Amino acid sequence: MIRISIDAMGGDHGPRVTLPGLLKVVERRPDVRFVIYGRDDAVLPVLDKLPKLRAVGEFHHCEVSVRMDDKPSQALRQGRWKSSMWKAIEAVKSGEADVCISAGNTGALMAMSKFCLRTMADIERPAIAAIWPTIRGESIVLDVGATIGGDAQQLADFAILGAAMANALFDVARPSVGLLNVGVEEIKGQEEVKEAGRMLRDANLDSMDYRGFVEGDDIGKGTVDVVVTEGFSGNIALKVAEGTARQIAEYLREAMNRTFMARIGYLFAKGAFERLRERMDVRKINGGVFLGLNGLVVKSHGSADDEGFAAAVELGYEMVRSRLVDKTRASLDLYHARQQPPDTNSALDDAALNE
Repeated sequence: MIRISIDAMGGDHGPRVTLPGLLKVVERRPDVRFVIYGRDDAVLPVLDKLPKLRAVGEFHHCEVSVRMDDKPSQALRQGRWKSSMWKAIEAVKSGEADVCISAGNTGALMAMSKFCLRTMADIERPAIAAIWPTIRGESIVLDVGATIGGDAQQLADFAILGAAMANALFDVARPSVGLLNVGVEEIKGQEEVKEAGRMLRDANLDSMDYRGFVEGDDIGKGTVDVVVTEGFSGNIALKVAEGTARQIAEYLREAMNRTFMARIGYLFAKGAFERLRERMDVRKINGGVFLGLNGLVVKSHGSADDEGFAAAVELGYEMVRSRLVDKTRASLDLYHARQQPPDTNSALDDAALNE
């Protein structure tokens, strides 16, 4: 049984979207149970109309809901202990839930998650990882907005985190990993990126296949399983891709309705266009996984509809089933153990014994 805690108040539409989204998950995943947090005056009128969800959901009233425009520090200061967002995260810490899902304020969700769950050993900053549709299938891109900037060690850590997620999600024993750069040549790019590349090559980990630098067009090609960057460029790339998908969909819609003959042609090619629309539907890939924490948190887009929110919940479901946290911790432990300098005293002792 997978137990999922829900911040029902998050997002642009709150319970009017989050709860119908949960109902879709119930219909597709019979082994799921929900712990739902929110204000009773907003949640109960919707929840009472969804008896199938009510049967597998436990509701808890919360006095406070974090607003989408709250500053993270303000939300953390005022929303701790009382808000639906904090309670949903805390349920993961206490073991009441396996994963937390929220469509709320990203900065506040990250701040509360770090404060409540703490980062894993040797991880300075968590990352947000997104699933990216590609020509070859799907890839993982991180970070897409948790941090702005990052040194070489943080980029190397992101590579470990992303590889662990690819192993869990795609069932690939040794995922391929690339660092996003302005060119594939080793002499190009910022020093932090070049140093991170050297660190990953020297580590030569069994848990990943480091392929060097990749460029922006390699993301859509699916050149590697995991694309690593810092949050500023990663977030811009994500928003550009989402906007481009909507732009192309609008172009197609306009072209198919331009003339009578175009509409006739659409009828003959309707199946192909339906498959294209399905692949370009950004709702299907909604959900950013917070990596590097001692617990699972998934962020849904604030503007997501019920189908989009359901996709974020199902992503969290899959991460629990794949034991993402355990696999991530094991990969990090191995990587950082290899970075430790040799024990000089032990080396001297061994030398003395051999004399």
